[in-house]
Order: sequence, then C-alpha cells, then structure tokens
Amino acid sequence: MHRPTASTQPIESTRPPIDGGWHCSHFYYTWNRDRLADMPPQQVAAGRAALISTLDPAREGQPLRVQTSIVSGAKADFGLMVMDPDPLVVDSVHQQLMAGPLGPAIVPGYSFVSMTEISEYVMTAEQYGARLVAEGETAGSPVYETKLKAYADRLVHMNHQRLTPNFPAYTNTCFYPMNKKRKVGENWFLLPKEDRNAMMSEHAKSGMAYAGKVSQLITVGLGLEDWEWGVTLWATNPEYLKDIVYHMRFDEASARYAEFGPFYASYVSTAEAMLDHCLIGK
Repeated sequence: MHRPTASTQPIESTRPPIDGGWHCSHFYYTWNRDRLADMPPQQVAAGRAALISTLDPAREGQPLRVQTSIVSGAKADFGLMVMDPDPLVVDSVHQQLMAGPLGPAIVPGYSFVSMTEISEYVMTAEQYGARLVAEGETAGSPVYETKLKAYADRLVHMNHQRLTPNFPAYTNTCFYPMNKKRKVGENWFLLPKEDRNAMMSEHAKSGMAYAGKVSQLITVGLGLEDWEWGVTLWATNPEYLKDIVYHMRFDEASARYAEFGPFYASYVSTAEAMLDHCLIGK
C-alpha cells in the first residue's frame, strides 16, 4: 500500500466571502469618565478630531460601510456597524479607535462578528413558480409568466441587498443576536426542510406587514460567534421596532424555536453628534 502523494499545488487562502458577500461587525463601547477627567483638554480635543476622522464613512481607505449610533440605556454609550469584504479592514476601525488619543477612555463592551448571506429559505424563481402552480396558476400562462418574471427581477435586487447592503435612511435601530433551539422536542436542525420552510414563510409574511416602516438585515455568525445569527433592524420610528419584534414573537419559528441574546437600541448619528451627545470635549 502506497501513501497518497502530497499535492504540490499551492492552496489559495482568501478572506472575502466566496459568495460575494461582506464581513460585518457590530461594536459597542462605553466611555470611562475617570480616564477622560484625567486627560488634558488638548488631548481630548485631538481625540475628538481623530475619532471623527476614524469614523468618517467617506474617509479614504475606509471600510465600505461604517455607521455610528448613540446607544440608549446603560449597556453602552455608542455603537458601530462596519462592513467590508475584508474582515481585517472591518476590524481596523476598532483598532484605530483603541489606538487613538481617546483610546484609554474607550471601553469595549460587546461585539458581534458575522457575514452577510442569502438564506436557504429564500425561494428561487423555480420554487416560486411551483408555488404559483400550487396556488392555482397555470404554468406557462401569461399571468404565470408575468408573476414569475416580476419575482425573478425582484429576487436579483433582494439578493444583492442581502449580500452587499446599503444602510437605509432610517435613524432608529436595534441589534440582537439569536439562535435556533437544539433542545429535545424543540430542535430546529432536526426538523424536515419543508416544515422549516413553512415556518420561515410565516415569519417573512409577518415582517412584510412593516414594509416602508422597518428594514431588516440578517447576518450569520455560525462558526464565527457564540450566537448563530445577528439581526439588525432600522425603523422610521422606535415604536415600530417594538411592534415588529412583538408581532414576530407569535410566529412558531420564534415562539417555539428561537433564543435571543441582548438587545442594543440606538440612534444613527454622525461621530461628531455622538461625541456631543456623550459630552466628550464639550
């Protein structure tokens, strides 16, 4: 018996997701007021300028997406959502904050590392066509073809937004991590695919009721984090964040099979407005 010959071909190692998506990190920080009080005014002023530059979405070399927000409550003072094909470019924002003049007064409190994805529960055009037939449409009919083309065209845009999203204009936002249960009698991963599809379809319909009020992005932390998914919501009003989470808790996919981590509610702002709100250098 001969041992297999070791391959001499170099194995390419890359960091950008192979499906064309992006890496995504959420960071939450608290100000150490005692350290700030010990800093001379000129260091605080330099720190403000450096932090504003670090978090400027238009700065050269910046990750493709950077969003700053003011956190409500005592869990944190401010948060960041950063996205880029390269995870080290994403992490560079955190490193620059900590290495900057205000770094000694910035206390990291929570982070969530994830990637964008197209969910396995998103129907393909073929699956949507089969559903149209099941709902009574005749395959190949003008109505069937019109509906199928409209969905296929919309699917291209939706999948692009899932993998490489633009941040919506809404300024009210929240983030939370979640798992699907793996308990005896409530193990999501042992359910037949058809059952999971049905529950996720119900869940999606609940979310559609908030179109124009709430925008959602699901990122996956499997293999990267302690939690399996991260949910980011943006809304035209904070009440819609409450409403959509409450409404969707009644769906079986959530009521029976979901586990939730901490919620971080925040309000999108510029870095300068965040510093002013937190009374840094004011």
